[in-house]
Amino acid sequence: MSYTIKDVAKKANVSIATVSRILNGQGGYSEKTKFKVLKVIEELGYQPNAVARGLINKRTHTIGVLFPKLSSSLVTDLLDGIEKAANDNGSSVIVCHTESNGEKTMKYLQLLIEKRVDGIIFASEILKDEYYQFVTKTSMPMILLSTESYAYPVPFVKVNDFHAAYAAAKHLIDKGHTRIGMISGNKEDIIAGIPRIEGFKKALTDHNIPLGSENIVFSRGFTFPDGVEGLKSLIKQFPDATAIFAASDEMAIGALSAAYQMGIRVPDEVSVIGYDNLNLAEMSIPPLTTVEQPLAKMGETAAEMLFSILETGETPESRIMQHKIIERMSVKESKS
Repeated sequence: MSYTIKDVAKKANVSIATVSRILNGQGGYSEKTKFKVLKVIEELGYQPNAVARGLINKRTHTIGVLFPKLSSSLVTDLLDGIEKAANDNGSSVIVCHTESNGEKTMKYLQLLIEKRVDGIIFASEILKDEYYQFVTKTSMPMILLSTESYAYPVPFVKVNDFHAAYAAAKHLIDKGHTRIGMISGNKEDIIAGIPRIEGFKKALTDHNIPLGSENIVFSRGFTFPDGVEGLKSLIKQFPDATAIFAASDEMAIGALSAAYQMGIRVPDEVSVIGYDNLNLAEMSIPPLTTVEQPLAKMGETAAEMLFSILETGETPESRIMQHKIIERMSVKESKS
């Protein structure tokens, strides 16, 4: 049987308001009354309803997180950090899978607001005008994670994709490579696609490395199949490449798989560097050299910024997190 706050009040012979004050630590009762009510709560096994308590203290102690894709290892790492911060702050997380679908995203935003979540983390996707306007009208605090908005003043947490991609290409250059290709993400993607492409190109031009249309293969996304097809296309149009920058670890591991199928030895014949430092990177064969995004820390930081807004009412500064090269065994010195 599920007991209510009314049952607790009746058995303890106090008012519902007194039980509510005790549950929310608001004072106005004796220690004797508190002991009696807590004893009844324990006897009945009463579980306070989070939504009902939220009506009293204006907090439901839940936050909503929107991801475009849940199968990605990147999402898992970001969510680890979010859940750590939420747990540390006595809150729970509702995760929504938008599939980058505008109609589905709007339905989830409406659902989160109806459920009276305390705030929203919007991750890895472009913040469209309709999303921003809808959330702003409700005064719901929001943080962007692994994305940013040039149009709207919403705090964000991410790495500088341009600088990180530059660092990846420079690592290959520092290893003596001069014939360097890239398997990129979507060239229309202003969040992760274009900045990584431009960072790669800038590194090559700064170091006088030949750069033409044959150096880059453009993919639809950042997935394992994109990496498989990307390597095949790149080798076809740029057969002399000795090193490849893949714009995500999933793509890089796809490239390793395609290289194995094609009889291309990594790193003896071609070096490969990825981007993200997912857990999968150290499990690949060979273990993948990559550019680390501190994903779990990024998720934790975004959630902490959200809780800071809830506590202080002040908008925090956006955070650019530091990337770094993680050296493993998929890149070697070039002899050419």
